[in-house]
Amino acid sequence: MKKIGLRFLVINIVFLAIKLFVEKDPNESYLNNTTIFYYFSTFVLFMTTWEVNDWLIKKSKNTPQKNELVTNIAIFIITILFVLSLAAIIYYLGIFELKSICQIVTDDPWKVFKIDMFRALGLAAVFSVFNQFYWVYKDKRSLELSLLELKKEMMTSKYSSLKSQISPHFLFNSLNTLTSLMYEDRDLASDFVTRLASCYRYILDNREEDLASLDKELQFLDSFIFMMKVRHDGAIYINTNINIKTNTVLIPTLALQMLVENALKHNYYSKEQPISIDINVKDGRLIVKNNIRKRVDSETSTKLGLANIKKRLAFYTNKDVIIDDDNGMFKVSIPLLSRDKIIVKDLTVA
Repeated sequence: MKKIGLRFLVINIVFLAIKLFVEKDPNESYLNNTTIFYYFSTFVLFMTTWEVNDWLIKKSKNTPQKNELVTNIAIFIITILFVLSLAAIIYYLGIFELKSICQIVTDDPWKVFKIDMFRALGLAAVFSVFNQFYWVYKDKRSLELSLLELKKEMMTSKYSSLKSQISPHFLFNSLNTLTSLMYEDRDLASDFVTRLASCYRYILDNREEDLASLDKELQFLDSFIFMMKVRHDGAIYINTNINIKTNTVLIPTLALQMLVENALKHNYYSKEQPISIDINVKDGRLIVKNNIRKRVDSETSTKLGLANIKKRLAFYTNKDVIIDDDNGMFKVSIPLLSRDKIIVKDLTVA
C-alpha cells in the first residue's frame, strides 16, 4: 500500500505539472472528458511502466547474468516497447474510435497521436531509468548491510572460536598429560611442551587474522595432533594427502583444527577401535573425513563449530560448506580461498 500510494502521488504530480505548464489553456476546464481520458491513460501507462519494470528486474535476479549492463539495457528496452504498445492502443482508441466520448477535438488526429506517443515515450523512459537506479541503490544498500552483518558475525564467531581454543579444559588436559610424561619419558615431555607452546603461540599470533594459509594451518594441526596422539596412544590415525601448494590458498583461521577436534569430540576411539581421519584436497576444496562411532555418553552436538566456519566463509565466498553423513562416514568439505582473488558476496577483490 505504501508503494502504491507513493506512485499514485508521483503520477498525480507529474500529470498536474503537464497540465499547468505544458498544456496551459485558460479557456479549458480541468473537469472535462478529455482531461479525464488523459488522466486515466497516464495513470495506467505509468503504473504499467513501474510494474513491468519491477517484474523484469526481479526476474533477472533469479536468472544467471553474464553482463549486468546488458541485462539492464534489455530490461529498459522491453519495458519501453511494452508500454508503447499499450499507449498506442489507448491513444488510438481515444483519438480515433472514441473521440466523441473523449471529446478530443483536432483537425489533425495523427499529429495528436504522435505527440501523445512521444510524450508517453519520454515519461516512460524517465520513470523506467529512475526505477532501475532505485533498484541498483536498493541492492547496493542491502549488500552493504549484509556485509556489515557478516562482519559482525564473523568477528563474534572468530573470537568465540579463539576463546574456545584457549579454554581451561584443553590446557588442564594437556598439563595432566605433561605431568605423567615427566615421570615416564622426559624427552617426550620436552617435545610435548614445545608443541603445546607452539599451539598457543599460533593461536595468540593469529587472533586478529580472519584467514590463514593452509600451510600454516597444517603446521599448527601437526602440533595439535601430536599432543592428541600422546594423550591417546594408538587410538588416532591421521592421513593427509595434500597435492597443491599449501601456501597459495587460505582457510578461516583454526578451521582445520576445529574440524579434527569435532571428530575426536563426538566419536569413541581406542587402541582396539581407533578413529581414522582423512584430510585431502579435491576440486579446490579441503575435505576432512572420519569414520563414525558416536559416543554413547556424548552430549547432543550443537554444531556451533560448523556454523562458525560457515559464517566466516560466507563473508569471502558464495561457495557452500558441504556436509555428508552417511555410510558410516562423516565428511565436511570447505572451499579453499585463493590468495590472488577473494570473492566477497559477488564483489571481486584483487
